Amino acid sequence: MENGRSFYEILDLGFGKCRFALAGKKDLDFFSGYEARTIATKYPNVTRSFFEGKGMDIRVIKIEGSVELAPLLGLADAIVDIVETGSTLKENGLVIIEDNVAPISARLIANSASLKLRKSEIEELADKMETERKKMQ
Repeated sequence: MENGRSFYEILDLGFGKCRFALAGKKDLDFFSGYEARTIATKYPNVTRSFFEGKGMDIRVIKIEGSVELAPLLGLADAIVDIVETGSTLKENGLVIIEDNVAPISARLIANSASLKLRKSEIEELADKMETERKKMQ
């Protein structure tokens, strides 16, 4: 999603489930007012795409490392990050404002060249993986 490369999603493997979420300080009324908000993230393309879909004007700051510190230090109004349990957010005094930025899980993907050249092998692998996944459920 972040790299914007073209690929085909063959199979959702059903594990590694988490989500991209928008989070900020507890007292922040994020969607009020007309000023452009500043968002800190490791994933600027995912973040821009999400806010473009909402028709919101934002500034994105790309931060590597502990993105959760940006609102605490006054560098950003909120963050977009990958969240599984939310415990890191709570530890840093942040709350989830919106948790449906994008769902995430492990996926089997293939680029278009591989899919054209090795379609039967990829389909066979996907069938085997799907069978195993169903057994584990």
